[in-house]
Amino acid sequence: MAKAVNTYHGTGRRKKSIARVYLKPGKGQITINKRPIDEYFGMETLKVIVRQPLVATETSEKFDVLVNVKVGGFSVQAGAIRHGIARALLTVDEDYRPALKKAGYLTRDPRMKERKKYGLKAARRAPQFSKR
Repeated sequence: MAKAVNTYHGTGRRKKSIARVYLKPGKGQITINKRPIDEYFGMETLKVIVRQPLVATETSEKFDVLVNVKVGGFSVQAGAIRHGIARALLTVDEDYRPALKKAGYLTRDPRMKERKKYGLKAARRAPQFSKR
């Protein structure tokens, strides 16, 4: 498959969610899993989270954003998309790094789900204690 000349790519991750983000010069439309952002995310706060890197670099109206995101809940996916957009913007222009770094959009959130341990009902949840 041939790549378009002016397409920029970034991969964002948070918890188990992985977002593949493509930036193309355009009018500022954001498409997530082939659906517009307003249709995909119901909550306004999630839409704001996704747009944060574009607002920080003042490129909201310059690029169309195409996203493929898998796994996780909506808020986790929004965090992964934000991370991916920030990384893609770095491939566009390295001068965006100070603004994105200061806002914390380039840092991958290291928190992951803790594994379940044997003898317990969940990661830390022990079986209910009973004297008899």
